[in-house]
Amino acid sequence: MPEPEPTAALPQQEARYIKGVGPKRAELLAKLGVHTVRDLLLHLPRDYEDRRHARPVAALRPGSREVVRGEIVGVSFRPTRGRVRGILTVRVEDDTGSVALAWFNAGPRWRSSFPVGETITAYGTVSLYGGIQIVAPDYELGAGPSQSGKFGCIVPVYPLTEGLSQTVLRKITLAALQGAAGEMPEAVPPSLLQERGLADLRHALRAAHFPASMEEKDAARRRLAYEELFVFQTGLALRRAATKKSDGIAFRVGPNVDRRIRRLFPFPFTSAQDRVIEQVVADMRSPHPMNRLLQGDVGCGKTVVAVYAMLAALAESSKGHQAALMAPTEILAEQHYLTLMSLLDEARVRTALLTSGVEAAQRRRNLSALAAGEVGLAVGTHALIEEHVQMRNLALVVVDEQHRFGVRQRLALRRKGPQPDVLIMTATPIPRTLAMAYLADMDVSIIDEMPPGRRPVATSLFAPNEWGRAFDAARDELRAGRRAFVVYPLVEENRELDLTSAKEGYEQLRRCEFADYDCCLLHGQMPQRQKQEVMEGFRAGRYQVMAATTVVEVGIDVPEATVMIVQHADRLGLAQLHQLRGRVGRGEHRGMCFLLADPTTDEARRRLEVLTQTNDGFKIAEEDLRLRGPGQLFGTEQSGMPEFRCYDFSDTAVLRQARDDAVSLVETDPALRQPQHAALRREVLEQYGKGLALADVG
Repeated sequence: MPEPEPTAALPQQEARYIKGVGPKRAELLAKLGVHTVRDLLLHLPRDYEDRRHARPVAALRPGSREVVRGEIVGVSFRPTRGRVRGILTVRVEDDTGSVALAWFNAGPRWRSSFPVGETITAYGTVSLYGGIQIVAPDYELGAGPSQSGKFGCIVPVYPLTEGLSQTVLRKITLAALQGAAGEMPEAVPPSLLQERGLADLRHALRAAHFPASMEEKDAARRRLAYEELFVFQTGLALRRAATKKSDGIAFRVGPNVDRRIRRLFPFPFTSAQDRVIEQVVADMRSPHPMNRLLQGDVGCGKTVVAVYAMLAALAESSKGHQAALMAPTEILAEQHYLTLMSLLDEARVRTALLTSGVEAAQRRRNLSALAAGEVGLAVGTHALIEEHVQMRNLALVVVDEQHRFGVRQRLALRRKGPQPDVLIMTATPIPRTLAMAYLADMDVSIIDEMPPGRRPVATSLFAPNEWGRAFDAARDELRAGRRAFVVYPLVEENRELDLTSAKEGYEQLRRCEFADYDCCLLHGQMPQRQKQEVMEGFRAGRYQVMAATTVVEVGIDVPEATVMIVQHADRLGLAQLHQLRGRVGRGEHRGMCFLLADPTTDEARRRLEVLTQTNDGFKIAEEDLRLRGPGQLFGTEQSGMPEFRCYDFSDTAVLRQARDDAVSLVETDPALRQPQHAALRREVLEQYGKGLALADVG
């Protein structure tokens, strides 16, 4: 492509200073997340079109995207009925045959743009409609080399926004490359570039946007992905090193403490729980703060490990240690609170619940007791991290459902104590690839064994004409004295969505499908006291059927519940559906999950079929990653997590390579003070210093 005159813009400058941009186009670029010259250089193509070689007309195949080159032998215009505009057809021939280039909604004057006898080069999707044709192709007239840069090369295809064309974005990107790519800071030390056989950043950027070959494009994108991962992983390694250096609490957890804790549980631990407890206890005995992630599938017994850790932290009563358990929803917090109260009858541990649903007077008493150190164990939601919540001696923090809390939220809870140990749990297993990318600053424990007698939930997918079978099976279970959930995606009717809501479904269930049984309704908009009454009624058996929203995804533990019916299951995510079915089959009888759906896309059907094929939460999480990408798994509150521009989670090898290199580098230079690491240090602190609490590194 022709080179424009160099721009004076530098990477950190606003995008409007790039040649050809200006204020108006800068506003359009901002909609794409492009605010600076650097942003534009890292706004990589979403696809590439190989327009290097023209295909003979005789070799064209419908469905393929091809370049054709030939002589214009005829031009025709056919007006459509009652309209000035119509269909323009340009007939093009080469030595092997002819092809029609067609434009719909064309004007009659367009004919003059295609002189008969002129050479034309065109690119588009080949179709078969009364002969071989290409509709609305990109084209260029002239027999010589391409003057527009659209042919004879590999052309980038960018994500766009309305008002911004591919042609314009290619032109301004080329201008930015010419003027600023050489000014981009090389964060990867030269020794690592050489060791890994990586190109310098300027050449990698140029090849990622305008490659000479597909092989060059792949190598360039991999190099950019490596740098992006390496910088982030260095930030995580710095945070981990800082945590390891800081003074924590060395808990004394010996055989006597172990025996006292185990006596509180009415069942033996699984071998996987024992293994993970050993890892957690080793961390707690260390004089440095624990920072451990506990992963495990639904129902594997992660809460047991968390309770063990909290009791171990509180075992030395003379120290006045406190522990906090933070859950993402009030229902889950209350479930944990009730579980702890039943276990701690004999442990003489004072426990307080802190959620927005707690009455004001009780809340004031709880806050006062926490600040005075009179409460050993606090259970709550986001309310725990509010500024006015003070704890006298917070020694251990347990965070449940890690993926629902942002980095800054977790840091806020940690700061309630001097340097508390932190144990983070997730019942929605994070794909191993994501764990490697995002959680390198943590030690990871995995419970990969279910408690004895816990059998996989049998999952079936039913089309609309089969939905009656699901309710027949549910009635069989109810007659046997068991209970059922029916989950809906909405609380109330929405005219824009043709979906049954929980309120509508509840009325339908109690009048028709389950008229002989007592039904209840649960959703997040209900007053807290009413929610509690409904849950207690369902647990106690006063209700046999619960109609609910996805609020029951976590925190409901009813051993007698064996049926989970999910209406419009195609509207929910894989991880969410997996969590829902984990609510049943938690007792002696096997659980059944019926997914009622009418999926309209292959992807939606594939999601649901995955659930019928496996109960392995890790496999489901990997499939969710493949289908939806990482952002939706972590959510918008992950303030410290980057949305990677260059890495797409398809190449685990480069991720492992970048992480290993970052960890090794930080081990040799813990504060990145060596001269060859100065650029890396600036890049890490600039990009991730605030989000990862690294402002004071070094």
